[in-house]
Parts: sequence; structure tokens; C-alpha cells
Amino acid sequence: MELVELARRTIDANTDAGPDEDGIHTAGAAVMAADHRTFTGVNLYHFTGGPCAELVALGAARAQGARQMKCIVAVGNHGRGVMGPCGRDRQIFVDYYPKMRVIVPTPDGLRSVLAADLMPLAQPWRTEAGTTHLDESLYEDPETTGPQIVRFHPRYLAAVRSGSKSRTTRFNDPATIGPARFLFESDPEVVLTGEVTDVKRCRLSEVTDEDAQAEGGQVAADLQEGLKAHYPDIELTDEVDVITFRIHRVGAESA
Repeated sequence: MELVELARRTIDANTDAGPDEDGIHTAGAAVMAADHRTFTGVNLYHFTGGPCAELVALGAARAQGARQMKCIVAVGNHGRGVMGPCGRDRQIFVDYYPKMRVIVPTPDGLRSVLAADLMPLAQPWRTEAGTTHLDESLYEDPETTGPQIVRFHPRYLAAVRSGSKSRTTRFNDPATIGPARFLFESDPEVVLTGEVTDVKRCRLSEVTDEDAQAEGGQVAADLQEGLKAHYPDIELTDEVDVITFRIHRVGAESA
């Protein structure tokens, strides 16, 4: 809903048309990248096929260093609400960001769906190969298919790989004991396989020096301050999940 609101504010501030009037800028879009940065754009109508707001927002994201996108939405001016992407946009999403989620209106309210699911049985286009065969893997939601995903900033990749970081503490981002994919939101993404071996729920004030050391810190206060920087609204009385994990070593995953 924050992304919807951002798109609405963008077009309301920049539309060139009054209510019930035609204009050049009548829709706004907002896209969230994998690192949770957001970018906006407005459409540029032209009879030769000026770009939709979603494509302008994706171009703006790329220009500012974003490479992988999580979610996108377009909103019409003057309270017209969320608009589903046009056919051209849907094909572009499938070709370049098939696992990006797209917020669309439905009879039951707003939903977010995989971009690939907006084009059932689509044949993607690739710059190096043109139109390609149907790829059924595009229709698998990586968030719900296969082992759970635990996401990390790419700066933690070396520490996780070396084993010097074997815990992560999360607020409102739970995990369960069992197989896991550890996804580092770099470009390209890096995925390590392994498992979550323990989940301890406690108050932030109750994390220990041992927890901090397993995350590369020294004492509990280091971990608490780091979490406050990452989650600005967290309080010492809030519950967190201290997640212990191990990574499968290359050649040892079946051991």
C-alpha cells in the first residue's frame, strides 16, 4: 500500500490534465528494487507509442543502480486508482523481470501477482535469441516454491560463506527450522543452500553476547544497535527471532 500511495502522490503532483481531461501525463508508477529502494515515473503519452509510467519508473531505477525489482504498480490521476499494466508492459515484464510482483486491481480488491502470471503460456523474448520456447519455471513463485528463502544484504556474503557469520536476528521476518536458500540481493543474485538449525524467539533486550559474536560483533549492545539502525521503529521490548543456520559446502550437500 505504501508503493500504491507513492505512485498516487507522484501522478497527482505531476499530471498536466484536469479531471475528465486528456493529457500527456495521466498515470504514475512506483517500483521497489530488491534492496527496497523505490523509484517513480509518469507516463509520456504520444501517438507514436510514448512509454507507460511503469517503463519510465523501471528506466529511472536502472539509471540509479537498481538491477533487480521486487514489485511495481501504476495509478491513474485524479483518484482513478490502481491500473493493470497494458499488454506491451506485461510482455516487457515477462521478458526482463518475470518474477517481479505486479499490483493489479481485481473484483476482490488489490492483489500482487507474479509478472509471468499476467501472461499465461507466454513465450519470452530474449535479446540474444529472439522469441524463445515456453519456460515453465517462470511460473513458479520463488517465495513459495522450494525451501524457504532467507535474504541477506550482499555485504554479508563473504562472512556467511566463511562461516564467521552463522546467525541472523530478524524483526517481523520469521524463519523455521529446516532446509533454506540464503539469497544475497546482489547483481546477479547469489543463492547458497543450507539449513536453519535453530530459531530462538526473545526480546531484543535479551539477545546475548554469544548471539552478537555469531553475527560478527563483540557484545549484545553491538547487535542491538545494529538492529535499531536496520529497523528504526524497533524497541528493546520487541520480540525478535535469532536464527542459527549453516551453509552446505560445495561437494558436501548430500553428506
